[in-house]
Amino acid sequence: MAENLLQLHDGSKSFGPRLLFSKAGFSINAGEHVGVIGPNGAGKSTLFRILTGEDHLDTGSLTKARKLSLGYLSQHDHWEPEETGNSYLERVTQIPIWELKSQGRVLQVTEELLDKKVMSLSGGYRMRIKLMGLLGQAPNLMLLDEPTNYLDLETTLLLEQFLQAYEGAFLLISHDREFLRRTTDHILEVEGGEMTKYNGNIDDYFEQKELLRNQLETRAASLADKRKEVLDFVARFGASATKARQAQSRLKSLGRMETIELKPLPVSSTIRIPPPSKTGKLAVSVENANFGYPERTVLKSVSLQIQRGDHVAVVGLNGAGKSTLLKGISGTLAPLTGKFEFGFGMKIAFFAQHVIEALNADDTVIGSLEKAAHPDVKHQEILDLAGSLLFSGDDSRKLVSVLSGGEKSRVALGRVLLQKAPCLVLDEPTNHLDFQTVEALTQALRAYEGTVIVVSHDRSFIRRVGTKILEV
Repeated sequence: MAENLLQLHDGSKSFGPRLLFSKAGFSINAGEHVGVIGPNGAGKSTLFRILTGEDHLDTGSLTKARKLSLGYLSQHDHWEPEETGNSYLERVTQIPIWELKSQGRVLQVTEELLDKKVMSLSGGYRMRIKLMGLLGQAPNLMLLDEPTNYLDLETTLLLEQFLQAYEGAFLLISHDREFLRRTTDHILEVEGGEMTKYNGNIDDYFEQKELLRNQLETRAASLADKRKEVLDFVARFGASATKARQAQSRLKSLGRMETIELKPLPVSSTIRIPPPSKTGKLAVSVENANFGYPERTVLKSVSLQIQRGDHVAVVGLNGAGKSTLLKGISGTLAPLTGKFEFGFGMKIAFFAQHVIEALNADDTVIGSLEKAAHPDVKHQEILDLAGSLLFSGDDSRKLVSVLSGGEKSRVALGRVLLQKAPCLVLDEPTNHLDFQTVEALTQALRAYEGTVIVVSHDRSFIRRVGTKILEV
């Protein structure tokens, strides 16, 4: 029997009036590869902070094995400004550097890369070095919070292989269904104030959950029929002298009858993007242009034409210049040389990788959306889009400052979609979004009549949204 590493018992956590989870419990055993899933704001990242000791339970207990060694890969970086890969590893590792580098060969991090300043490396190589640092702490349980965000396909595949071969246990927060399918053997669902652990990967989870709900619905319907039968009998014979006792006996049986609680299904959304304004046939034209910065040219001799209605998926390795190209196409980064122009009537709405950092923390959700909306967009359309992004009623009046990372991403996405721009330029729009919102966004973009230019590490999203591929 596998050794138990930690156990949560009757755990509860609230933020002010907002309950994240109540009387929640689960256990993690040695060697288990557990995907952690749930809607944005359900408490997944808070759970990780509780496990690491950065936060605490309101009530309940967390029991850890004596031999537990916890390693945490957070969403945020903690590099020193001038730190190289080697100096970072020396700072965080607990095992000999030579041994760590031997273990890290599967991540394909060369000595040349380790000699460079970490801040000069692409997101994919930074993630590889962070993983090496995590390995250097010799954990037997890793906590991985959205590790695939901003990774290219090559690094995502390397991370998949690394986790598949990892002999220790890990908890992995991810909204990437393909990645979860390939790397996990259990699923921990954080939803509706509860936590439920399922055997199997993400496909098994959805199958089990549907089967359990069907069984509960069938049982609940059967009990409802029995209750109705009893009540009908009582109503018919309750006043009868010969059958009154029998009616009372049946009535008492209702109190002993099993009660089936059917939890409401997670709210799903349908995103309706306001129709784009009319434009000419050409969306964007680039001719023999160089893009980059005064000290460094990132892309050279770029020539392309994107037509109205094209849905273009931009792919390439980390550091190849995908984000730089999107900044150039959006007009936020002027070309160093060459020719660049928009087609007639063309306007761009740009969702940048770190756009949530530009949100005003003092705005409400609905206030932030109203500020970004095109003048022709009606107030009801703003409310409808807010609702489709799961901000309705009191939630739409929340301050941005109290939102989770995923909820902030939904606000930033809504601000872009409300601009009625005929061309949407989206750099990793699915990062931090839960399954339901990613699916709703996928369907909305597929149906969008305007131009879409998108970068994403989510393979399923790219495959379904992009009708043309641009490799950088």
